[in-house]
Amino acid sequence: MAKKKEEEAPKGSPAWMATFSDLMNLLLCFFVLLFSMSSVDAAKFEMVISSLQSSFSILPAGGASIGNGNMVSGGVAQLEFLDTYYNAMANSKASEKADNENQTQQKKLTENNNTGTETPEKNSTTKTETQQKKETAVKEFKQQALDQSEEMAEEIQKIIDQAGMTNNIQVDFNQQYVQLNVQGALLFDSGKSDVKAEAAPILDKISQILGLYTQNTIDIEGHTDNVPISSAKYPNNNVLSMYRALSVMDYVLSKTNLNPANVKSSGRGETVPVADNGTPEGRAFNRRVEFKIYNSLSSDIK
Repeated sequence: MAKKKEEEAPKGSPAWMATFSDLMNLLLCFFVLLFSMSSVDAAKFEMVISSLQSSFSILPAGGASIGNGNMVSGGVAQLEFLDTYYNAMANSKASEKADNENQTQQKKLTENNNTGTETPEKNSTTKTETQQKKETAVKEFKQQALDQSEEMAEEIQKIIDQAGMTNNIQVDFNQQYVQLNVQGALLFDSGKSDVKAEAAPILDKISQILGLYTQNTIDIEGHTDNVPISSAKYPNNNVLSMYRALSVMDYVLSKTNLNPANVKSSGRGETVPVADNGTPEGRAFNRRVEFKIYNSLSSDIK
């Protein structure tokens, strides 16, 4: 029986070898790539991973360690654009962090400003209320002082009217004191400071009135007109008015039990006129002695 002729094998490599070769090439490329990336900077690689996780909403996995490797000497090297990519990612991350910090600071600043604007308003309201209370208290005090002066003036006016001296003693008042005015011609001779004998009844009545206010401050002021005076004793009107006020104060103290510490005298000369010095009548009004009886709210008693 004749032998069967064997069939010749197909020319070329078997089909499985092509598949095997492709697999080996892929594995080789894969390991070469892993080895070439083994020297990537760990910090930069972590930035890339973090950026990719944020971009694709990937939850972070466990920690990983990337060791130092060596470059492949056969011409396989890291891609040059990786550094540029890493730097861009780092700058973007830093910029985003800076923006977040600026927004946080701006928010805090706005909150502080809002708090600052509320506090001054509250303080302003409190200050306004305190100021109003203070103004009300001052107004009430002034009115009380004025009422007291008015009451004193009415009592004094009654005494003067009963004594028939309304034309010789004028009464006025304000919130500080009651003022009695007496023309200088009724008390002194021209250019003199000694009290005339004819002035005794007027000064006696004034002393009686002043003696009622032992707990009040009393101020006696001398005034003159603007006619110049020059003598050995009175070189000017200020000195003349001072001596006149002192003479009247001595007279009053001799007639009363007033505490000398509560009675003051002063000379104002021609500095406080109440009428026109250009007429004889005006000058007569300006030559005067004023008695100021301070109310209890304005007195500085000793």
